[in-house]
Amino acid sequence: MCGIAGIFNVSDSETLVAELLFSIQHRGQESCGLAARNERGNIFCYKGMGLVKNVLTEEILKKYSGNIAIGHVRYPTAGKSDETNSQPHVIELPEGPHLAICSNGDIINYYELRTWLENDYGFTFKSDNDGELIGRLIAFYLLHKKLSIEDSIIEAQKQLKGAFSSILIYRDKMFGFRDPHGYRPYVIGTLDDEADLNGEIPSEGIVLASESCAFGIVGARMIREMRPGEIIRLEKGKPMTTVAVNAGKTQHCVFELIYFSRPDTKVFGEKVYDVRKKIGAQLADYDKNMGFGDDTVVMAVPDSSNFVALGYAQSAKLSFDMGLLRNHYVGRTFTKPDQKQRDEGVRHKFNPLPDFFEGKKVVLVDDSIVRGTTLRKITRMLRNAGAKEIHIRIGSPKVIGSCYYGIDTPTRNELIAAVKSHDEICEYLGADSLKHIEIADFGKILHKFEDFCFACFNLEYQYKPEDYHQKVNRPDAK
Repeated sequence: MCGIAGIFNVSDSETLVAELLFSIQHRGQESCGLAARNERGNIFCYKGMGLVKNVLTEEILKKYSGNIAIGHVRYPTAGKSDETNSQPHVIELPEGPHLAICSNGDIINYYELRTWLENDYGFTFKSDNDGELIGRLIAFYLLHKKLSIEDSIIEAQKQLKGAFSSILIYRDKMFGFRDPHGYRPYVIGTLDDEADLNGEIPSEGIVLASESCAFGIVGARMIREMRPGEIIRLEKGKPMTTVAVNAGKTQHCVFELIYFSRPDTKVFGEKVYDVRKKIGAQLADYDKNMGFGDDTVVMAVPDSSNFVALGYAQSAKLSFDMGLLRNHYVGRTFTKPDQKQRDEGVRHKFNPLPDFFEGKKVVLVDDSIVRGTTLRKITRMLRNAGAKEIHIRIGSPKVIGSCYYGIDTPTRNELIAAVKSHDEICEYLGADSLKHIEIADFGKILHKFEDFCFACFNLEYQYKPEDYHQKVNRPDAK
């Protein structure tokens, strides 16, 4: 789970891309970078560890200016947590201009494709990152099959298994493309105030981003979402063009709506804040006979579950309050690269209001339970602050399987719901009661329930875990 952004044929595009990345910083706080192409055709790339405002400073942006730019914020799911695996990647081609690429998602046949390119064609990789693999696979078709850039992307798209929302710069063109299942979010906007959103839209000023919440900061209007399997071309003086649509069964990640996406984002045809409030209302419906009254307060584990808790409180007609304070100078603990950093983040991140919890029943709402360590620490914190009862309500079904499509969920034996019973989890957390929303109830919450992936909740994967080890379908096989 990362964030991507791109702007085509606009002066100071690198500055606008940095602003877009700042808006989607919640999608990755480990590293960031941008690649910009100037009018002379040169591509410059700058990457670093840390947050956007600290890495892509005004001084850096002046050095890496261009009229076409792409950028990336990283949350590590594949490859080590270092600058080498930061994106974008510039793929150096021996003949003609280089290409630059950034991508969000995970490629599950990464090692098969990489080994084939290295052993059979002598490709050299500088990172362990999926984005570089996609770029080099496209370069294979350009160099060894002599295909056009459009056909190279089409052929690469056919070989890649897994999730990828990608942006590529080649010569004076930009391409946006997405995996056939549309796992990760991907939206298209424009800076052109006069563009007819129902007609042909000029390529100049087109904005590509992971989430629609990024558009406001640069004054862009949303056009639409990128279609699953779609490839679009942006070219100077020409309208935005769909090159191809190689769609499969739509499998949007429902966890984007539950946790990852910002509440003010519209994605997968849904308003994120609206979905979260509906989840809360459904959880409240489970508790009709709990007898909660004036001594009960509903509160969120801030911030991703705020709207779930609000929806619960409004539906149950209970008091909603912010008894747990979050230090906003600490990033999202789920996106930290290891458990030690996640634990330290929890200690630094939350603090209860003094004298707030004494004698109260607390309905504590969180978006999900993965390992259970964070919620256990919070429950203890509230007990020590004087809470009389703690009833935990979770806005996702039980997480019982790993995600292979761009979320760094642990192996199954680290997932608390995969190894403990419901009662054991409740006891481990130190809660008086525990309830998760059920998968079936998303049928009442989502407009197109059948278009979503619930694999981490029901183990029904589009690609099976064993696909990691299957032989690559070589593009040059007879």
